[in-house]
Amino acid sequence: MLIKTKDDQSAQLKELELRAVGAGPAAKQAANELRIRKAGLKGETESAYLIDFHFGGSPNWAVIHDLRLEHRGRTAQIDHLLINHWLDLYVLESKHFNAGLKIDDGGEFLRWDDYRKTYTGMASPLEQNERHIDVLRDVAGSIDWPQRLGLRISPTFHSLILIAPAARIDRSKRFDSSRVIKADQLKKRIDKDIDSENPLVTLFKTTAKIVSGETVEFVARQLVAQHRPLTRNQGVEPAATVSQAQGRTRIEPTIAPMPAPSPSPSPSPSPAPAPAPSSMDETTNVACKTCGQKAGEILYGKYGYYFKCDGCAGNTTIRLTCRPGHKPRLRKDGVAFYRECADCRSSALYHRNRA
Repeated sequence: MLIKTKDDQSAQLKELELRAVGAGPAAKQAANELRIRKAGLKGETESAYLIDFHFGGSPNWAVIHDLRLEHRGRTAQIDHLLINHWLDLYVLESKHFNAGLKIDDGGEFLRWDDYRKTYTGMASPLEQNERHIDVLRDVAGSIDWPQRLGLRISPTFHSLILIAPAARIDRSKRFDSSRVIKADQLKKRIDKDIDSENPLVTLFKTTAKIVSGETVEFVARQLVAQHRPLTRNQGVEPAATVSQAQGRTRIEPTIAPMPAPSPSPSPSPSPAPAPAPSSMDETTNVACKTCGQKAGEILYGKYGYYFKCDGCAGNTTIRLTCRPGHKPRLRKDGVAFYRECADCRSSALYHRNRA
């Protein structure tokens, strides 16, 4: 299932095109940035098409494109993320090379410079992706995660680098570059990973780790809710559409169908803990189906969020409603829960657990 597409960058490209007109260092820099940006977008678009073709319609896979995470001062810009019902997370980095790629005996990556007629060094995408996985692992540990017998199910992270199908790759026989593959080989690679597993490992994963497609979607949407697109004034490349407000550039995320929280000129509900109200009725929109009381906490279980009543200890399934055809979701932020709907762009405090 496709959870998130790539953020729209047409406004940034248009801005670079305007800045690249004319002469001078600034125009030259803008033209170079525009060329790099277009090449990167071309590679990501080609990879995204192949990923969506094989996995976008599968109920057992969640597909996320262009996910930027921030956690404790570290960031990760993940080009593509695949999650299956064994909680295998494939972190995919797309690279586009016009004239080919070389990997030497020491694992150094070199790209061919057609202007200089020589190879030039570049940062290792394998090391880059490992850093992305470190941040993703921390973020995954901070959200509601599927459990089995009261214990969190351990995710498995896989790193793959996707190269354009037409690109040339010169590989060293002394360095393991098997994680660098052509984008059109991705499905075969994943199938091979699954088929080559030890039967006992497969049995363990089936009995101890397998989750439903609904749970896979729930995990994926929580990760998408952590998406933090860049702004121009952060000094790095933006990843969403640009709008002008109060003399500075602001980025609007284009996450679908559930948008991630992002800076907005209008006030939004504050997730910060507040003093306990005199009545639970003031901070909740859910009541126990058995006794009707509103005192309790929202918890996460096998089938998603539910309300645990303090009065009778009964459980009530959380069912959100909105306009016909809309699909509201519940977003957890600390002890606060927000009812949000991407279709009508609404967000409101739904319930607050005890601190």
